[in-house]
Amino acid sequence: MAHAANVLNCLIPITQFNRGQAARIFDRLHTENQLVVLKNNQPAAVILSPEEYQRLSEIEEDYLLLREAMDRLAGNAALAAPMVDVMKELGVTQEETDAAEDAEVE
Repeated sequence: MAHAANVLNCLIPITQFNRGQAARIFDRLHTENQLVVLKNNQPAAVILSPEEYQRLSEIEEDYLLLREAMDRLAGNAALAAPMVDVMKELGVTQEETDAAEDAEVE
């Protein structure tokens, strides 16, 4: 029930914009992540705070990267080698990798 109350609090009739209350509406985005604009009592638009937009954009980007990685792994499964074999071939021990500092990739 609490979720339904939150949704109702996020509804903004479009007439409030026509009445010069846009500044007040945008100020609400400091405390709320999203607002739903109603036109003729139907959802017409969603206004997101910059933080919420960035959060959702990052989720989308992470998802697309995950899908790309999974597609690549599925296509290269025959070429994959266990990490232990690769480390042996390169002459690297687990102790050396544990002691190494994290690499910064840009």
